[in-house]
Amino acid sequence: MKNLIYFILIFINFSQVLGQETSVKIALLKYNGGGDWYSNPTSLPNLIKFCNENLQTNIYEDYFTVEVLSKEIFNYPYIHMTGHGNVVFSEKEIQNLRNYLFAGGFLHIDDNYGMDKFIRRELKKLFPDKEILELPFSHDIFHQKYDFKNGIPKIHEHDGKPPKAYGIIYKGRLVCLYSYECDLGDGWEDQEVHNDSEATRQKALKMGANIISYIFNDN
Repeated sequence: MKNLIYFILIFINFSQVLGQETSVKIALLKYNGGGDWYSNPTSLPNLIKFCNENLQTNIYEDYFTVEVLSKEIFNYPYIHMTGHGNVVFSEKEIQNLRNYLFAGGFLHIDDNYGMDKFIRRELKKLFPDKEILELPFSHDIFHQKYDFKNGIPKIHEHDGKPPKAYGIIYKGRLVCLYSYECDLGDGWEDQEVHNDSEATRQKALKMGANIISYIFNDN
C-alpha cells in the first residue's frame, strides 16, 4: 500500500511535465560521506531552461535539494546526483531510495570525477541482486529528440577513457542511470565555468534533454 501511494505521488508529478499549468520539479540529491554533492550549481538550471525551450516541457525554473532519507524525495520524478568523492548511504537511506525507485522515480548519477569506486559500492548495497549494466547504443535514451548513435557523449577527458552509460533495470524499467567518464553536468554549467565550446555544451544539454524526455515519455 505504501509503494502504491508513492507511485501515485510520482505519477502525478510525471503527468504535470508536458502542457500543464503546474510545473514539475526536479531535485539534486544531498548525500553523506564527504563527497561534494553540491558540485555544478549552474548545471540543473541550464538543463531545465534548455528542456523548457526545446522540448516544450514545463519544469520549474530552478532545482530543489533533497536528502536521501527525506520523504520529500517522492515529490521529484527526476533526481540528479553528482560529486567527486565519497558517498555513504545508511540502511534507512537505502530503503528510502529503493522505495522511491521502485515506486516510479528516476536517479541519474553523474560522476564528476572521483566518485566511481564509492558509488559502485553503494549501488551494490542498493541493488544487491542486480548488475550495473552498460546500456547499448541502441537504447531508447540515446534516441529521443536528439540522436546519439554512439551512445553518451564525451564532455570532459578525466582519465581519457571512453564515456559509459550504465543502468539498473527493475521490472523492465530503467530506474537508475550512471554516466561515467563523461561529465554531463560540467557541460550543462555556464560556459565560463569550464570554458567548454558551445558545440560541447550543446552535446551535453541535448543528452540531458534526452534523459528528461525518456523519463517522462518512454520510461
